[in-house]
Amino acid sequence: MQEHYQPSLIEPAAQQKWAAQRAFNVSEDTSKPKFYCLSMFPYPSGKLHMGHVRNYTIGDVRSRFKKMQGYNVLQPMGWDAFGMPAENAAINNNVAPAAWTYSNIEYMKQQLKSLGFALDWEREIATCRPEYYRWEQLLFTKLFKKGIVYRKLGTVNWDPIDQTVLANEQVIDGRGWRSGALVEKREIPMYYFKITDYAEQLLNDLDGLDWPEQVKTMQRNWIGKSRGMTVRFAIADDSKAGLNGNDAQFLQVYTTRPDTLMGATYVAVAAEHPLATAAAANQPELQAFIAECKAGSVAEADIATMEKKGVPTGRFVINPLNGEKLEVWVANYVLWGYGDGAVMAVPAHDERDFAFAH
Repeated sequence: MQEHYQPSLIEPAAQQKWAAQRAFNVSEDTSKPKFYCLSMFPYPSGKLHMGHVRNYTIGDVRSRFKKMQGYNVLQPMGWDAFGMPAENAAINNNVAPAAWTYSNIEYMKQQLKSLGFALDWEREIATCRPEYYRWEQLLFTKLFKKGIVYRKLGTVNWDPIDQTVLANEQVIDGRGWRSGALVEKREIPMYYFKITDYAEQLLNDLDGLDWPEQVKTMQRNWIGKSRGMTVRFAIADDSKAGLNGNDAQFLQVYTTRPDTLMGATYVAVAAEHPLATAAAANQPELQAFIAECKAGSVAEADIATMEKKGVPTGRFVINPLNGEKLEVWVANYVLWGYGDGAVMAVPAHDERDFAFAH
């Protein structure tokens, strides 16, 4: 018996035996209950890090535990290998994207194997291979034909150096996580899944899931069902300059609290709103503020905690209940992607409106 455990001497022998016996390769076995353990695929960025080790160890422990309980366990592995990050990394390393990606996959695969995880490597996939993404394309096409997928403009985080869209989590202190560039807000054409058609079903089915309550809460927030109504504020005659079509008649606001309409003291619009654009035509201060807003993050959490700032547009709308004129402001806390990109501000009943009003 060796005094100290030496993995380099002991583990390869065990792993070679597992491989020879195909210990973790799975076939149909109706005599056993099934257990499927899928951890999120890694990006083939070059090398594993300790975050990968932690993540896949958790899945592996669970898989081995279920196998000891008599389950027919499938734990596959694959590679999230499609998209701009792989292309940008290839450009930086002066290597073709395919060569860069597949060489990384091979290196990281050997690292995973050296860790001895109970993975069924005969079921390995890579999302950049046509035999995988052809099914994604087929599914997308079918959903598009049924109207479940549609196209519209959306506001995104844009990294001007990497020339790619960033998730909110990839924006750190207003900069891209990889390039360090100041992130811009951009409007680009995007495809959306019409999950709103299924919101009620998705919400109801969460109740029967054996998931931690905080995870279910996150899912409910992501589904984002909201009850409310649309209120139209007529644009005052002296405020219609530069507006076209329906924009010249009404400013539309979605609100979950129509009962507070009498308490509205101003209206705020997002920097991307057509009224803001028209009002800024001859106002350098407003133009600068709109540019500042567009340079910030699109993450709701960031917007919720940032200092409330705004600039008046010089335009006015009419409260439909009492006929009062309400001033229109461009405010940094109004999201263009939510509702109609405008809010009726009721400081007596809303903390953000109250803070902004002061």
